[in-house]
Amino acid sequence: MQRIISDVFRITLNFELLPVFSCLLIKESGYNEESTDESECFAPTLPTEVQHLVKEDESEEEPKLKYERLSNGVTEILQKDAASCMTVHEKFLALGTHYGKVYLLDVQGNITQKFDVSPVKINQISLDESGEHMGVCSEDGKVQVFGLYSAEEFHEMFDCPIKIVAVHPHFVRSHFKQFVTGGKKLLLYERGWMNRWKPSVLHEGEGNIRNIKWRGHLIAWANNMGVKILDMISKQRITNVPRDDISLRPDMYPCSLCWKDNLTLIIGWGNSVKICSVKERHASEMRDLPNRYVEIVFQFDTEFYISGLAPLCDQLVILSYVKEISEKTEVECCARPRLDIVQPLPESCEEISSDALTVRGFQENECRDYHLEYSEGESLFYIISPRDVVVAKERDQDDHIDWLLEKKKYEEALMAAEISQKTIKKHKILDIGLAYINHLVEKGEYDLAARKCQKILGKNTELWEFEVYKFKEIGQLKAISRYLPRRDPILKPLIYEMVLHEFLESDYEGFATLIKEWPGDLYNNTIIVQAVVDHLKKDPQNRTLLRTLAELYTYDQRYGRALEIYLTLRHKDVFQLIHKHNLFSSIRDKIVLLMDFDSEKAVDMLLDNEDKISIDRVVEELENRPELQHVYLHKLFKRDHHKGQRYHEKQISLYAEYDRPNLLPFLRDSTHCPLEKALEICQQRNFVEETVYLLSRMGNSRSALKMIMEELQDVDKAIEFAKEQDDGELWEDLILYSIDKPPFITGLLNNIGTHVDPILLIHRIKEGMEIPNLRDSLVKILQDYNLQILLREGCKKILVADSLSLLKKMHRTQMKGVLVDEENICESCLSPILPSDASKSFNVVVFHCRHMFHKECLPVSNTVSSVQFCNICSAKHRGPGSTILEMKK
Repeated sequence: MQRIISDVFRITLNFELLPVFSCLLIKESGYNEESTDESECFAPTLPTEVQHLVKEDESEEEPKLKYERLSNGVTEILQKDAASCMTVHEKFLALGTHYGKVYLLDVQGNITQKFDVSPVKINQISLDESGEHMGVCSEDGKVQVFGLYSAEEFHEMFDCPIKIVAVHPHFVRSHFKQFVTGGKKLLLYERGWMNRWKPSVLHEGEGNIRNIKWRGHLIAWANNMGVKILDMISKQRITNVPRDDISLRPDMYPCSLCWKDNLTLIIGWGNSVKICSVKERHASEMRDLPNRYVEIVFQFDTEFYISGLAPLCDQLVILSYVKEISEKTEVECCARPRLDIVQPLPESCEEISSDALTVRGFQENECRDYHLEYSEGESLFYIISPRDVVVAKERDQDDHIDWLLEKKKYEEALMAAEISQKTIKKHKILDIGLAYINHLVEKGEYDLAARKCQKILGKNTELWEFEVYKFKEIGQLKAISRYLPRRDPILKPLIYEMVLHEFLESDYEGFATLIKEWPGDLYNNTIIVQAVVDHLKKDPQNRTLLRTLAELYTYDQRYGRALEIYLTLRHKDVFQLIHKHNLFSSIRDKIVLLMDFDSEKAVDMLLDNEDKISIDRVVEELENRPELQHVYLHKLFKRDHHKGQRYHEKQISLYAEYDRPNLLPFLRDSTHCPLEKALEICQQRNFVEETVYLLSRMGNSRSALKMIMEELQDVDKAIEFAKEQDDGELWEDLILYSIDKPPFITGLLNNIGTHVDPILLIHRIKEGMEIPNLRDSLVKILQDYNLQILLREGCKKILVADSLSLLKKMHRTQMKGVLVDEENICESCLSPILPSDASKSFNVVVFHCRHMFHKECLPVSNTVSSVQFCNICSAKHRGPGSTILEMKK
């Protein structure tokens, strides 16, 4: 085995079956074997010695099986008798005793029928698959095969003890009336002619037959030498599996046989396990051999002696007999039997689980006293001992949840219950969740416990309120506050007020957070407002409390008070509050405060709501704060150049005082500011650029140019100004002013070429005047001239090419035919252009302009040229469409 089993056993308590389990879990030192008082074993409260043993296993692995003592009628039987064997059918149980009785039991252990078979020990009971026929053998050599629901019966007495009997699995059918017995010989009984039973010897000479298992057409039996398998179809023995440890007495350590299916036999003997597979032999290998053979597919040894075997899917259930050294007497004694689940491997096994069972009288039992029977359909395993019958069954989801709760794995238990909520019967998700919350609270994990309340308590208001009071008792209201429901469900207002008061007494910031997050209808707003006001009396400058009070006033629709607090605190939410609740009427006299707080947001808000607070009102309120007035009017002007036109004159001074960079753009964009006033202000403040612009706009370009030349002394700006005005006299003034200033001449030479003939400037330059970079300027003039020539030539080529292309297009158009039909009329006589009699000859003149005439209706041309023109399209502006197209017939 890969893991040594500890003597500390594992078992999951099912509290509904706690009295039953209490009998299973009795400490060895405190067990009174003679005691059979059911009131002691099934006491409502767990005895002290049992409580000592019911403790967690050191292993965290969950048991695979759960155990229950078979009681009711079985308890009555075993008080006076001892169990010797048992057979399991899917409908009932058959129990044999040492006093020769056979009892039929239901699955609860209740007696349904009793048979007095023999005065001595019943060795074996066999049932067919239908459960209608039973075979019984006893220690005195008696064998009986009879029908449970019919009068069919067979009796036979042997001169030696018959250890085993097995009826054919299909005994109910007439042609399968067969059974085998095992004593010193293996005898097959078959019912033949006249319902007579004919015996035949299948095997003898190797000691007593101690176990037989019949499955389908195969019979497996064990004697002192080993295990044989007989094929009932061919009547051939197909294998002999010798026993490994011949030192063990076969009567004390009997062989355990179990068919997993029709072709797989499991053998357990001593501490050895073999899994054998019956296979068909290939025809080429037959010769004189049986047509089947057996292959051992798994073989391994166990730590203890095997008392029984049973399959569980692809695993094995093994009942083991255990001996141990007593700590007190240091003498080898019988220990609790073990029920192990193992996974077979080719040469070993892997232990899945191992449980030690405290059955009654285990101290005096031998390996041969234990038996393991199983019900294939339900995965039920019956552990039979002389004084006890224990049922082991696979654990269901309820048992899994029990184990998780016992191990305090509440999270996993809750998840398992949610996944299997349709199949679990014992547990409720809510009960597990509440236990989980209590567990977390006991561990001091208050935040996690509060968080789990959301999922576990759901919409149950009563449970929510109960948990809140519980958190209050332990001083952890703050922990649960974040997770209290705010919508569907809503708890009593008192609950929320209690939490808010808790925060208000110790944590202003937490209080403010809750007020902000919680809807105002969860609690009595008036009570909370009064509580905050009382605290503000002690600390009137506390910004957190003031901000919270403003929010409370907002919830209470006392927006005026909230606005006052927000403005005092300069809180960013003041604008949101105004917009949300339309408080514009309340801020008419608070515009300066809003502008001081955040002029950008305030101006945007005021301009977006001109219908509620007029421009005139805002300008009036800001009269004593011209810098703020300028911010407002500037933004207004940016949005619309015409809305604030009545204040444009005022804005000139404001721009000049607070925002000169935007003065010139304002003067350029505004069409409503008085230019004389603007010029006066700019001249007073010596704003040259603005003055130049105003002079030019007022038509005094010469003065503007003079100011550029004299004040700014910027030839480039002067040239740019002259270009903008495009006035020859300005250019003349610029040349005259620059003629004695070499740097100015250089600037003019570099920029004048495309506007004024450079020769005019060059001729006026005095001889001997030294002009900086003259050569470069002259080269640039020549380059500009060449560039102009190239541009002209390029343009000329483009024009010629376009003209030719258009001429060709016009020619192609004029060469196309023109449709003339009955609907067309003569533009002169207004009669149809085509005669009614098509046989008569006629002459029609069609011009390219699509006007049509009878030839005789056209006036006779007095010119020498034969080309005629449309009279309608004007003789003075003859276009390409006025020439003639003549049609004759």
